[in-house]
Amino acid sequence: MKVLGLESSCDETGIAILDVESGEMFQRLYSQIECHREYGGVVPELASRDHVAKAAPMIMDVVEEAGGINELDGIVYTRGPGLMGALMVGACIARAIAWALDKPVLGVHHMEGHLLAPMLSDDKPEFPFIALLVSGGHTMLVDVHAMGQYKILGESLDDAVGEAFDKTAKLLGLPYPGGPELASLAATISSTELRFPRPMVDRPGLDFSFSGLKTFALNTIHKHSPLSDQSRAEIALAFEQAVVDTLQIKCKRALKQTGYSRLVVAGGVGANQSLRKRLQVMTKDLGARVYFPALEYCTDNGAMIAYAGGLRMAAGLKDVDVTDVLPRWSLEDLTGLN
Repeated sequence: MKVLGLESSCDETGIAILDVESGEMFQRLYSQIECHREYGGVVPELASRDHVAKAAPMIMDVVEEAGGINELDGIVYTRGPGLMGALMVGACIARAIAWALDKPVLGVHHMEGHLLAPMLSDDKPEFPFIALLVSGGHTMLVDVHAMGQYKILGESLDDAVGEAFDKTAKLLGLPYPGGPELASLAATISSTELRFPRPMVDRPGLDFSFSGLKTFALNTIHKHSPLSDQSRAEIALAFEQAVVDTLQIKCKRALKQTGYSRLVVAGGVGANQSLRKRLQVMTKDLGARVYFPALEYCTDNGAMIAYAGGLRMAAGLKDVDVTDVLPRWSLEDLTGLN
């Protein structure tokens, strides 16, 4: 079965064709970073318009590379969560292609795509596992018993961790997107005397809170202003250390709580090298293993949507004639595969 996958939940246009049986993949990815950089964040209307402009030519390129449009057995797309307008663009394109070809179409959960992204690597985790989903819009720990069988163990009560990275980077005068810029700045030094709080690690549970770290960073910046290059680097490092420590503590707690020996980390923040190193050490000490997607699959992409949707379509699932996009959609609302 060959499926065409479309990702358009936010500011990346991702297109992929996946052969579910062989694993052969053809894909294209376009990032809107330059479009939004001057505004310091994603502008929803501009994101939608850019998806409209970029999606069709990218689909034509991928279809031609994969052997032609008649090779497709189905179309899958990101139904949610995400920006309403951006989701509508992908949904309308997917449904139009499916209608024209008389092929089944299926909406996919964006976060299910992320948590299954490590399956695109040769070294695949087996079920069950704990998933740490960390991105600009989400921070959550999920008990993944099997595909479609998800229980949210904890999530952020305010800012997502990627959002906190971006906002703190902006306070430091770093360009958008700020998370990678802040990590790069932090990597220019090896230590700092500054120490930021580790929020909610001194109480039971697996929920997160990152808005206070942003406020702490703001107060620290004011205290050390005008900032020298050294001060900026130390604040970046102290912030990153606090986030990584907090995520590591909560992941360790989740593994011990469930008794699982596998941890999957997915989403854009999963590309952070300090986080990767810390979780590798922690899981090794516990006799467990941590799995990461390839770096190209950490950010939003069409391949993860094609994979998640392809498995569901192979199991016989498809949309009814008319479905709505879901800007808010809980993982726990998904159904498992038989």
